[in-house]
Amino acid sequence: MKRVVITGAGTINSLGHSVPDTLEAMREGRCGIGELDFRDVDRLAIKIGGQVRDFEAEGRFNRQQMSLYDRFTQFTLTAAQEAIAQAGLEFSGELAAKSGVVLGTAGGGVSTWDDNYRSVYEDGKNRVHPFVVPKLMNNAAASHVSMEHNLKGPSFTVSTACASSNHAMAQAFQMVRSGMAPAMVTGGSESMLCFGGVKAWEGLRVMSKDACRPFSANRNGMVQGEGAGVFVFEDFDHARARGAEILCEVAGFAMSSDASDIVMPSKQGAARAMAGALNDAKLNAEEVGYINAHGTGTAANDKTECAAVAGVFGPHADNLMISSTKSMHGHLIGGTGAVELLACIMALRDGVVAPTIGYEEPDPECALDVVPNEAREAKVDVALSNAFAFGGLNAVLALKAVK
Repeated sequence: MKRVVITGAGTINSLGHSVPDTLEAMREGRCGIGELDFRDVDRLAIKIGGQVRDFEAEGRFNRQQMSLYDRFTQFTLTAAQEAIAQAGLEFSGELAAKSGVVLGTAGGGVSTWDDNYRSVYEDGKNRVHPFVVPKLMNNAAASHVSMEHNLKGPSFTVSTACASSNHAMAQAFQMVRSGMAPAMVTGGSESMLCFGGVKAWEGLRVMSKDACRPFSANRNGMVQGEGAGVFVFEDFDHARARGAEILCEVAGFAMSSDASDIVMPSKQGAARAMAGALNDAKLNAEEVGYINAHGTGTAANDKTECAAVAGVFGPHADNLMISSTKSMHGHLIGGTGAVELLACIMALRDGVVAPTIGYEEPDPECALDVVPNEAREAKVDVALSNAFAFGGLNAVLALKAVK
């Protein structure tokens, strides 16, 4: 089995339009959540979100591309360009033939759906643009990344609600680890912040109207975000041979299904995924220093996740740092695990643990070190990244610092 490392990272989200900007915001505990700005927002009960500001798509893409790229695809291509540039890889010849793309998204082209339903039902038009289907399909972003960067190996999209990115990155990890591919571009993206996207989520009654406060006793729901996180996963020997900078090692992965409820999380399912990731990585629980929590800010999720952590780690749970960066950038649904992986890289590479901001009141059911409100300098050798999705689908990545 090959060792797998990350050699490139890219992002665009409400905290920043690049990895350096995003990590700076995480270090500062800055909040990217604010008032939403799009058509018909006044008809919504929820008016806040982690919206990407000052993104001028027309300046990045030509007219023909704009007719094919939904906002989630635009975000993905922007993040992929940054990640591949940092990795310093040029995909040609055998490398191009074997390398591919696996991305996660829950909604795909939600903005395209929203615009065209409005056009047909509200405006009464009888025709839509001929590229509506290729623009809205969930695999659009993966396909365009493969075409833009000449990636001719395995390329597809994973859609498992809020665990989509982690499941996608796991598939990329397993392909590189098995020797099937020398490198894979992977991560996820989402852009549901439009009238129809937010209105649908309002119906679940899990959204906060004022702030995302994971683990705080006065938390009152999640806040949506948007954006993308994209990475280059590479065979360690391949990366070392070409002198690439290594950000961290992807050491293991596990997934589980609660098989119990479509929306309520299960402590047992989450625990099995975390324990499985440690087992796959051949790591002891005591080696873990940081967990990037799923931490949505809902009452059920936060206490269930804390109980699962306590069950897996036992007495060591009190020594762990566990934070939710959703408090800063919002919940990117299918893209959230990819942006959150940046916090794990920052902890492993830079020794800075991102905080859980908005924390106001201790909750006895979440009695762990949630790194409240301020980032912390700490030596971290092993980190976990948790993603627990509607449908009871759990996906956990284990990562290690490379010395």
